Amino acid sequence: MNNPVVIVGAGLSGLRAASLLSAQGIKCMVLEARDRIGGRVLSTSEPDRPDLGKFDLGPTWFWPQYERTITNLVKELNLGTFVQYNKGAMLSERSANAAPERYVMPENAVEKSFRIIGGVQSLIDAVANTIPSGIVELKTRVTAIRLDEAGAITVEADLADGMRKIISANAVILALPPRIVARHIEFSPSLPPNIMTDLVSKPTWMAGQAKAVAIYDRPFWRESGLSGFATSWVGPLQEIHDASPESGSGALFGFFGMPAKTRQELGESKISNLIIDQLVRLFGTSARNVRAILYKDWSRDSETAVEEDLEPLRDFPSYGQPPKAGIWEKKIIFAGTETNSQYGGHLEGALLSAEQAVFKITNFND
Repeated sequence: MNNPVVIVGAGLSGLRAASLLSAQGIKCMVLEARDRIGGRVLSTSEPDRPDLGKFDLGPTWFWPQYERTITNLVKELNLGTFVQYNKGAMLSERSANAAPERYVMPENAVEKSFRIIGGVQSLIDAVANTIPSGIVELKTRVTAIRLDEAGAITVEADLADGMRKIISANAVILALPPRIVARHIEFSPSLPPNIMTDLVSKPTWMAGQAKAVAIYDRPFWRESGLSGFATSWVGPLQEIHDASPESGSGALFGFFGMPAKTRQELGESKISNLIIDQLVRLFGTSARNVRAILYKDWSRDSETAVEEDLEPLRDFPSYGQPPKAGIWEKKIIFAGTETNSQYGGHLEGALLSAEQAVFKITNFND
């Protein structure tokens, strides 16, 4: 195999695929449009107070009792983990004019989930450290993939300096959200219509969502016997959880109930004020002593969302591999969490899709 396997996307799927291929001595390269690795994994800190810790603005949890692949990888990479805090009562807010209702959840009512110390970015960085240097190229946006009559593949990409890069590839792993592939990459010859329909029909996980984290000096709600878990019919946050690090500062994060278009109309400043007001309603006046609010609206991230993703999801999407790719079969391989039928939308699905993609590559070349 003279030409490399080109992996498009440096999220968890793309990086894990590169790690597995490199471990087998298979030449590969990862092309990423962003200026960072991680894709929809994003763990960040407040710039003025990094001492408060790192907080996930993308995926947060995994479930060792069900998800063997990520559990084994976390152990293999020697990453520290801790159990999601859920001791104490939960709150339910049904009306802005009524006090929230307090419920003590039965023991084991909530499935035990785990978090990674330092955020999920710690997993991304650890996987990236298993890849030889020079393989991942940032600010490299793939725009076209071409297949000639002899079966040779070329990948075209735009660089940040305005230059264009053309790469001869042995095969291409598309570790991107399906809708991003369909909307932003030109295929010549075109992908079969049934594949294009399949790609566009798969909503990008998290693409219509936003996530906010309110950071405090300490998890003060625990002192009142609260778990930090709350649900609300009032909003702006529909579901809230304790996002505190293993020790030290406190944090609450929430998913939004309001549609993406409403969030965009309100703007981040107004939304932040609404969030603080809601947390005060739920958790008392101490919630006003917020050190920072971190906010990420994934619907405004052009590397994640397309216009169709602005519509709120009504049901869990039906994920899995696209149909057979016709003349593109064995030339392009789809990876990413949306291509996994069992764990679509989870970190586990991203990892399993990477394993499946690498399995296909190695079997193509037997």
